[in-house]
Amino acid sequence: MAADSTLVPSGSDRRTPVLVLAGFAGLAAAGVDRAAAVLGAAAGTVVVRHDLTQLREGVVRRTVRTATQETSAVLELAHGCVSCTLRMDLLPLLCTLSKRQSVDRIVLALDPAFEAEAVCRAIEQVVVTGVHGRIDGPAGRDVRVDAVLTCLDAGVWLADATGDETLAERGLAAAEDDRTVAQVAVGQVDFADAVLVLGAAADGALLVDAAVERGKLAAVLARLVPGAPIAWVDEPGSVTPALVETLLVRVPADSRRGRVFDAHAPLLRGRPPLTSDYGVELVEFAAARPFHPARLHEALDVLFDGVVTARGRLWLATQPDEVVWLESAGGGLRVGGAGRWLAAMPEAERAEEDPERLAMAALRWDERFGDRDVSLSILVHDADPAQIREALHWALVEDDELRLVERAPERVARWEDPFGEWHADPCASDGEAEHPAQDLKTPKGEAK
Repeated sequence: MAADSTLVPSGSDRRTPVLVLAGFAGLAAAGVDRAAAVLGAAAGTVVVRHDLTQLREGVVRRTVRTATQETSAVLELAHGCVSCTLRMDLLPLLCTLSKRQSVDRIVLALDPAFEAEAVCRAIEQVVVTGVHGRIDGPAGRDVRVDAVLTCLDAGVWLADATGDETLAERGLAAAEDDRTVAQVAVGQVDFADAVLVLGAAADGALLVDAAVERGKLAAVLARLVPGAPIAWVDEPGSVTPALVETLLVRVPADSRRGRVFDAHAPLLRGRPPLTSDYGVELVEFAAARPFHPARLHEALDVLFDGVVTARGRLWLATQPDEVVWLESAGGGLRVGGAGRWLAAMPEAERAEEDPERLAMAALRWDERFGDRDVSLSILVHDADPAQIREALHWALVEDDELRLVERAPERVARWEDPFGEWHADPCASDGEAEHPAQDLKTPKGEAK
């Protein structure tokens, strides 16, 4: 897990604060530009932006702007990719800027191809080398993420977040980039400490319908990022310095602020509403027995229609030692490995695990199966929660199968298992190879 910068008293933390601005293309991207402009007008603030529109040609345009000057540079990368841009330019630049006495705050105005979570993870974990006068190490030694502010377009975000179009199909990424629009749209908001919603005004003739759509969007946000302050504005010109600064001041002290949680962290953060509102509802599914993998593969179709996102830990009968992580956004779903169950570890290895994970596991420890269980959180906007629960319950092993899981695991290991090499949905069509495990997402979107 990434270091928790919020646990360091602000008075003793001398690292330079970083504000991350994220937003998808269109009106949301315009909101990022506007927020960066109003924040950059303050003395001591540096705004950094990398334009990745020519990334597939190996060209990145970097702009660094203060209240009084702006500098630009064209970077040519041998391998045009997001991770290379982070490692070779953005992270070293953060380390360099943090040492300047004139810099009080750094604002990262992210290109839509950047994901805030990946940037924050890189700040904490990627070793930066070759910066003059600095000992090699993560940029997180010099800077700390103060907040992530995400801009979204009220008119299109929910449609983006529940679709199945890829970034490449929309012309926003290279063909080999298999991320979906929904994955990025949901991920940007899920990782936010504060949200700026643009396009909130309604045409008078459509006032009732617009009010319903706004209510539905508000209900989704309340469950996806509970506690995050939200500002609703008509258009980017309505974004003022006072509005942005007030929004940031309202970020709760316990907000994640760039922290990257692992697969064993609580699935529900904050205090999201557990009731239904405008058809939006959080569905929790838990079980103390494993899934039959073949039945689960069939049942997962219920997560594609009317669902914004689903995530959680799976126990598969055929893989008794492995924690399996499931994560979906809109019409796409991925499954990957998340380490081993505590019950499958030697005692010495188990003792080195995170104390919070050990404490939570102790509360539900089973004499036969240890900490193995199923835990899913599903955010629906136009689906029947009862049908989802029924389909998932049907996919669990029955009593006679559970006895085999306990007493004859060698027989269970021979069951059909579509998740043997992990999985991505929609399934590959005939003649297409399934994605190998290393191409799928590991917990929280990290590329293996």
